[in-house]
Amino acid sequence: MLDLKLTRARVRTLDDAHPHATTVGIVGGRVLGLDDDVADLPARAEVDLDGATVVPGFSDAHNHMAWFGQSLTELPLENATTPTELYEAVAAKAATLPEDAWIIGSGYDDTVLGAHPDRAALDRAAHGRPVWLKHRSGHMCAVNSTVLRLSGAEDAPDPEGGVIVRDDRGVATGLLQERAQEMVTALVMPYPVDELADALGHASRVYAAEGLTHVVEAGIGCGLVGRSPVEAAAYQRARDQGLLLPRVELMVAADNLHTLRTHPRDTITTGLDLGLRSGFGDDRLRLGPMKIWLDGSLIGRTAAVTEPLCGHGHSLYQNPPEEMRALVVAAHRSGWRVAAHAIGDDAIDLALDAFEEAQRRHPRPDVRHRVEHAGIVRPDQLPRMAALGVIPVPQPRFLHTVGDAMAASLGPDRVPWLYRHRSFLDHGIRVPGSSDRPVAPGAPLLGMESMVERTSSEGAVLAPDERVTPEQALRAYTLDAAWASHDEHHRGSLTPGKLADLVVLDRDPVETADQGIGSIRVLATLVGGRPVHGADALGLPNRATAHHGA
Repeated sequence: MLDLKLTRARVRTLDDAHPHATTVGIVGGRVLGLDDDVADLPARAEVDLDGATVVPGFSDAHNHMAWFGQSLTELPLENATTPTELYEAVAAKAATLPEDAWIIGSGYDDTVLGAHPDRAALDRAAHGRPVWLKHRSGHMCAVNSTVLRLSGAEDAPDPEGGVIVRDDRGVATGLLQERAQEMVTALVMPYPVDELADALGHASRVYAAEGLTHVVEAGIGCGLVGRSPVEAAAYQRARDQGLLLPRVELMVAADNLHTLRTHPRDTITTGLDLGLRSGFGDDRLRLGPMKIWLDGSLIGRTAAVTEPLCGHGHSLYQNPPEEMRALVVAAHRSGWRVAAHAIGDDAIDLALDAFEEAQRRHPRPDVRHRVEHAGIVRPDQLPRMAALGVIPVPQPRFLHTVGDAMAASLGPDRVPWLYRHRSFLDHGIRVPGSSDRPVAPGAPLLGMESMVERTSSEGAVLAPDERVTPEQALRAYTLDAAWASHDEHHRGSLTPGKLADLVVLDRDPVETADQGIGSIRVLATLVGGRPVHGADALGLPNRATAHHGA
C-alpha cells in the first residue's frame, strides 16, 4: 500500500536512467517507484496533478536561515532608494518605541542609496535611541552616535580583521566593516534560544512556499553573526516544536573549533568536544562543514584581490593568512569538510593552497571541500580547482541584485571572472545552487533565472559566456546541491529508494524558461512525502510539521 500516489504529472526526475515520468509512488517517506512500477498499486491518498510539473525538492547550498528569520521582524530597508527614505523609516519606527529601545534595521544598500547612512542624521531620526542598520551584505553596518559610544568604537583602534571607518578629521562615521561589527553585536547578543527557534519557524514557512526542502546554514556560532553560543540548540528546538520544515545542514563557524585532547594515534586533533564533526546527525538535521571566513566582500570592497579594485577599496583578511591556512589543514586532518569563504581571487588562492597542503599531508579521498562565493575566479584557478576536487558555491542572484556595482568594482577586464558557472562545468566541476539569503533574494527559481540570463537589475548581461541551460540550472538546485553535501545517493533526484522530497510547479522550468523561470509558481512542496506547503492544492491534510527519520 502506497502512502501517496501522484498521477498525470509531468515529472522531471533528474535521474538519467529514467528522466521523465507521469506517476510517482511514495511510501515511508521515500520514492517507491515510477510509472508502471506503481501504477496499479493502491494508495492511501492519490492526487491527480492534471499536467502540473514535478521536480526534485530544491536545495540552497549557502544561506543564513536564522539571520533571515530574524530580519523578518526587523525594520526592512531593502526597498529604500534614497537616504531620506531610510531616515524617514527610522523615524517612523522610533515613534513606536520606548526612549531606550534599539532600532534594528536590515537590508540597506549604499550602492542604491548613493551613500552609507550618516550617524548625525540617524541621531536626529531616532531622537537618541540606539540605531543599528545591517548592510545587505552582512559585511558592514551603520550605527549612530549612541551605539558608537556604547560599543567603545568612537575612540577605539581598528580591531584585527575589521575597520572603524573615519572621515578626514579622524571622526568615526558610524560605518563598521567586517569584524569591527562585533563591537556592536557584543551589546545585543546572544539572543534567547526560543527567540531564534521562532525566527527559524518564520523562515521555514517562506522556504517551503518557495520549494526549498533542504538548506545549508552557512555558519552557526560565529562571533560576527552568531546569535547564541548554543545556536545549534535553536535548530533542535525548532525541529522538536515542528517549526523546522526543510532538512538543514549546519556549517560550524571556525571560532568554535579548538584543540582536542586525544590519543596520539588519533588524527582528530581539532574540532568540537566529543569529537563531533561533519556528518553527525541525521537526514533532518546534521553538522556540515567547518566554515572559515578568509576575506571580506566584493560589494563592501573588502574582498582580497591580487589587483586593486576600481575606486576605493582594500583587501581585508579576517585573520592572518597563515593562521587560517593552518586551521584549514588541522580541520581537514580531523575529519571535517571545510567551507572557505573566499570572494577575491587572492583569497581563493589561499583556500586552494590550504586544501592542497591538507591533502598532501593527510590524504582523504573525495572530501569535497568548498569555496563559498568564489566571486572572482581567474582562468588559471579553474583547472586547479578541478584537480583538487574543490566545489565552488557562487550565488547567481547577486548578478541581478548587485551585479552592476560589482562590475564597476572589477572593471571590464575582470567582469568575465565574476560569479562564474559555465566555466566550472566546462572543467568538470559541479556547481550547487545557493543564495546567501538574506544578502540576496533566496527563491531558487529566481536563482535559476539568473543562471540562465545573467542579467543585472539595470539590464546589463554580465559575462554572457557563463550562461547555462535551464536544465543545468535546475540540476544545480537539486542533484548538484545534494552532491555538494555528499547526499547524492539520498536526495536530489526522484529515484526509487531516495527521499521523497519534491516540488509541484505550474510550469516546466526547462521547457518554458523563455517565459521567465522566476515567474513560475510553486503549487506544493513535499518533504519526505509530506506536504509542508500547498496541502490544500493537493487535496491532502496539512501535515507541515517536523518529523523524525525521512
